Amino acid sequence: MAQSDAATAWTKRPLRYLLEETPTFVTIAELATSRGLITDPNGSKILQLARSLAEHPRVHALSITDNPGGHAMLSADTMGTDLMFRGQDVIIHLSCKDWNRNALESRCWMLASEGFRNVLALSGDYPVTGYHGQASPVFDIDSVGLLKLLSEVQGGHFFSGAVVSNYKRFEREVMPQYFKLARKIQAGARFIINQIGYDARKMDELLKYMVLHGLNVPVMANVFVLGATAARYFHAGKIPGVTVTDSLLALVEKRAASPDRGRAFFLEFAARQCAIARGLGYRGVYLGGHLRLEDYDQIFRMLDAFAPGDWREFAREIGFSQPGEFYYFEPEPDTGLCSTQINREYLRSKQQPPAASLAYRANRQIHRLAFEEGSAGFRAGQALYQIVEPSLKLARALHGAERTLKALSFDCRDCGDCSLPEIAYLCPESQCAKNQRNGPCGGTRQGLCEVGDKECIWARAYDRLKAYGEEERMLEGPVVYRDGALKGTSAWANAFLGRDHRGKRPG
Repeated sequence: MAQSDAATAWTKRPLRYLLEETPTFVTIAELATSRGLITDPNGSKILQLARSLAEHPRVHALSITDNPGGHAMLSADTMGTDLMFRGQDVIIHLSCKDWNRNALESRCWMLASEGFRNVLALSGDYPVTGYHGQASPVFDIDSVGLLKLLSEVQGGHFFSGAVVSNYKRFEREVMPQYFKLARKIQAGARFIINQIGYDARKMDELLKYMVLHGLNVPVMANVFVLGATAARYFHAGKIPGVTVTDSLLALVEKRAASPDRGRAFFLEFAARQCAIARGLGYRGVYLGGHLRLEDYDQIFRMLDAFAPGDWREFAREIGFSQPGEFYYFEPEPDTGLCSTQINREYLRSKQQPPAASLAYRANRQIHRLAFEEGSAGFRAGQALYQIVEPSLKLARALHGAERTLKALSFDCRDCGDCSLPEIAYLCPESQCAKNQRNGPCGGTRQGLCEVGDKECIWARAYDRLKAYGEEERMLEGPVVYRDGALKGTSAWANAFLGRDHRGKRPG
């Protein structure tokens, strides 16, 4: 690290400058706030650690979570304000699970006014607890919509980041994550952090995919320091989107039986992940876990002691993949990482995709004939609803028929701003726990939603679109915002008369 980037907290460079203007291998430490007041014992302990890290020359930024795991915690900016006034650059997490778009916009103005510059935009984990029962989720917009909002605050005041989760088992999960990554960058993401994972080949794949597709933003490797409790928690699927395989859990349990409960091993394991990230070309590491100040020092010491080429051997060791896991690139036999050859089986499957269902084929045909702008059916619909609109009785009758038909066919919730054509005729209001309209969240596990055991609608949409060779374009187009004012009104009328989100798009 350059001398000008170290010294004391007061001389630390902004994260934006380090990532965009220097080759510095950046370290970001994640801190989860506590429940209760910051003056409570747990709050004071975390704040003291944060202040010590603010003075640490190897820690460039601190990242503070927003109700992680869906639990109510102390607001990130309470601790962030204290750290910012100590000269520490801070990333504030901002998620969509607890705030509607008005509250998010208000919070953006507040953060900007108070001097915060770095925000990590998240859809957020589905709430699992709450005061006197489970809290109701909001998900009024998602991470893509939030990034677009952040990019427009004060003419681009924020240095916004986003997360990608490519540690997935199935093609139908992995590829939509990459498509959404591109959409996040288009919406304003200036840096990317990958999800927690323990597979060097997937780490390599992310960077190679981004280079191949021209996604030129700095990427931080997520290194979560394991322990027995955390590994069991991840293995059980308690944290959406994070996987610890059976073989990794067995290794953790074996090491945790040692006198130090595996502490030395887990810290070295994390240091090796950091070395892999540095060797692969990540711009830095994003360190998480229940760590003490001396643990960070130990990781840094081990990382400095590794020889320049050691990371290649570490990459062969840290490859805890899931059975039959999909990779976008063919393996490179000598290293166990990725080659630059796209997966041949994947390419063959694109040439011979499975046939679409009769119902899906019928829905596409109906849409093409009746709802596609410029078609004769669309012009007829416009003319019909221009006549129907003045008659309240007739409008109600047509809306009732529409509601009945769509409820039987799609489990429609009568939102009035329909996204069925954009998600392969799957309803995000009834079939997605987070109502995602700009791509999947990162919480799927084995293709299933993090809430309940239903299939992710975006994985299903991918399969449907692949039958027509359209899956790679599934997330193209402007950011989708559902208009809450249209709830309970006719989506057909709103589509024909240009009142829904498609009608409001520029041009």
